This record gives sequence, C-alpha cells and structure tokens, in this order.
Amino acid sequence: MTRFETSACGGLHVELFGATVTLRGSGAMWLEVERTLVVADLHFEKGSSYASRFGQMLPPYDTRETLDRLDREIAALSPARLIFLGDSFHDGAGEDRLADDDAERLRGLARGRELIWAVGNHDEDGPRVLPGEVIAEASILGLTLRHEPEAGEQPGEVAGHLHPAARVSSGRGSVRRRCFVTDGSRLILPAFGAYTGGLNVLDRAFSGLFGGPVLAGALGTQKVHAIGPRSLRPD
Repeated sequence: MTRFETSACGGLHVELFGATVTLRGSGAMWLEVERTLVVADLHFEKGSSYASRFGQMLPPYDTRETLDRLDREIAALSPARLIFLGDSFHDGAGEDRLADDDAERLRGLARGRELIWAVGNHDEDGPRVLPGEVIAEASILGLTLRHEPEAGEQPGEVAGHLHPAARVSSGRGSVRRRCFVTDGSRLILPAFGAYTGGLNVLDRAFSGLFGGPVLAGALGTQKVHAIGPRSLRPD
C-alpha cells in the first residue's frame, strides 16, 4: 500500500521507490531534498494551435494562465531546478507563436536556476530559442523522469503524457478532478496546462502500469485528496 501523509501546504508526502516526494495541489511534484519542481504537459499555445489548425477560436490566454500558476509555485518554493516533463508546447511551432511577454517570462525562468525541458510526443525537438537543457529523461534520487510511461512495471518512473483524472461518487453526486496516480513504485503526474483535459485512471491506457493498489491524489481547491482504488469510478 502506498505510504503517504498530508503536508502543511495541503499536498501529499508520498514515499516513491525510496524517495519522498510532495504532490502539490497545483499538479506539480516537489523534490525538497533536490529543490526540484517538476510539472508535466503544460501544452503552451494550445489555444493558438486550435485557432490556426482548426479555426476553433479558444481564448488565447492559456499560456499566460499556465505561467501564472507556475509563478505561484516558484514564489512559494524557490526551486533551484525546474523540470518540464514533456509536451511543454502543444505543437512544434508553439514556441514561434508565443507572445513577446510570455516568451520573456519563460526566459526569466532560467535566471538563477536550472531549467530542463524533457521532450514529449507533441514537442519532440524541444525549444529551439528559449534557454534551458533539452533531454530525453533525467535521473534524480533513484527516480527516472520521462514524458511517456514505458510499458509494464517501471520501478522509480515518474511520467506524464496520460493526463490522469479521477472520478469519485458519493450519495450527493460525483466529482471529477485531475489527479496524480501512484502505487508507491511509479508515479504519473496530472497535466499542468490550463487547456489540458484528463483521462480517467480506470481507462485501459493505465492497465498494466501498476503492480499494486493505486492511490489517486485528486486536486481539490484547498488540498490534494488521497483516493483509494475502491472509491474510483469510471466516467
């Protein structure tokens, strides 16, 4: 069974393959020992992608809103290292569509800290102009951080890509929230981007990824709620 405790910030401290990680209400993972903040699937410029490719006019403020949320995490934690865990841009041309002030905010993230871009399926080459190191995966505290979870059990893996979400029902109705999902051996982060959706953790895409009972850390307005497997419901 996954070991966890509630943190003072309303997140969850989870024992993950021998390392203690904090699952924060924003959807970010915090490695306090390494002063490393990890977020997945920001999908910057998804709104402008939909406008240019499909003529679907979404409000063009998703990048700004995502950066606002990221700035609040940085202000609260003062990380020495920031890792974007893939699909940071919604498509390969997303960097070119950035508004000037959003691009400057992204450049500012690399000042005084290490900025790392893991590549994903939406941004296979990573940024071309923005500062930071582009990688396929990283190894920290015995954990392997990559964008897409590999097949089968992968002890110590931290990934994104699947945008996990949990649905929980009660006598008063049901609630659906983005969530972390872990069995204490591997962890999948929720999508951090403002316009990203979520895939129910009971979907077959998650089948075979976990070797034991899972804990879903559902993102609430004030805290991360620990949800056991018996409380999860399909969509």
